Amino acid sequence: MNILFLTIVKIDSVSERGIYTDLLRKFRDEGHNVFVVSPTERRYKKQTSLTDDEGIKKLNVKTLNLQKTNLIEKGIGTVLIEHQFKRAVKKYFHDIKFDLILYSTPPITFASIVKFIKKRDRAKSYLLLKDIFPQNAVDLGMIKPKSLLHLFFKKKEKEIYAASDYIGCMSPANKAYLEKENPEIDPKKIEICPNSIELTKENPNKKNASLREKLGIPLDDEKTIFIYGGNLGKPQGLDFLIEILKSNNHKSDRFFVISGSGTEYVKIKDALETNQISNAILMQNLPKKEYDQLVQTCDVGLIFLDPRFTIPNYPSRLLSYLEHKMPIVAATDLVSDIGLIAEENNYGFFARNGDLQQFNQQIEKFISDKTLISTMGENGYRFLKENYTVDTSYNIIMKKH
Repeated sequence: MNILFLTIVKIDSVSERGIYTDLLRKFRDEGHNVFVVSPTERRYKKQTSLTDDEGIKKLNVKTLNLQKTNLIEKGIGTVLIEHQFKRAVKKYFHDIKFDLILYSTPPITFASIVKFIKKRDRAKSYLLLKDIFPQNAVDLGMIKPKSLLHLFFKKKEKEIYAASDYIGCMSPANKAYLEKENPEIDPKKIEICPNSIELTKENPNKKNASLREKLGIPLDDEKTIFIYGGNLGKPQGLDFLIEILKSNNHKSDRFFVISGSGTEYVKIKDALETNQISNAILMQNLPKKEYDQLVQTCDVGLIFLDPRFTIPNYPSRLLSYLEHKMPIVAATDLVSDIGLIAEENNYGFFARNGDLQQFNQQIEKFISDKTLISTMGENGYRFLKENYTVDTSYNIIMKKH
């Protein structure tokens, strides 16, 4: 089949590890012809170009800045991108008949190009639902409910759902929410298609002494090393992380590693300095390979979501933790099921974001009983192999085609 994948994620190389690149390589390796359309933001000063990247055709379309920019440019860029993508597809892929269109949220503004290709090629369309917008922005106070902006994006959201033949949700709670809030969608076209990765070979060097020394992470076996890696932004509700660090300060049997980038980075940096936090380290976002090495040398993975969310989220950073046989503590809202699934399958614990006593009780379990780290880590790795590999996602999608 000819597969077209639309994304706003900047893909430098399809060989990079990630939930999208791993899945694209799987389609390629199964004998399909894969075509990717992704943005090259104006900050990079590059024109639209078509390249062959390890057997995958990659069309980088010049757009406005979509990430790490002001809200006005991001909003305009998000609205314009479907027209820019459509124009580029007409020019560069006019002679390709696509069988399947894959695309993810964000953004929710791909309906026009999806409908165009479906009509032109009689293709099937599959939405990988990674983000429920604009409700998430309403929850965080970024968009006023019932405002013109809210109503505009709600209309766009309904259009992308209607244009999709199938919608793959990340978790059972994600699926249940979509069905409840969108009764006009045929339930038969909504299914669970989780975040997934291609597993790498196991690295037996769990405690990488040289890496720990290089990054300033203690080598002491008595310390339990907790890590939070990923986006340091508003959706994560990281004021709670600061409270956690302050309440655990100077405790010698635990250490916190924070790695990432985002709008809250400076706030966390200032909090560490102001409160003289002695058992935590903050570092900038690392390349994927180095980040995997960092995760592998830690003990327990942390996940945060803002407690105001009324939509179920399922952060993909979970996959790195499970792949490296790490249990988790998920500090989230009450509607996301990432913590519930971890507890049901015995690879982690849940705490409500904002409940400091509950969170500290959960991490104390790993500090007081080190065997929990290895047993729960093995449980998580097994659950990952059975549920969150690209083989699983590929088979779910292909059952429809």
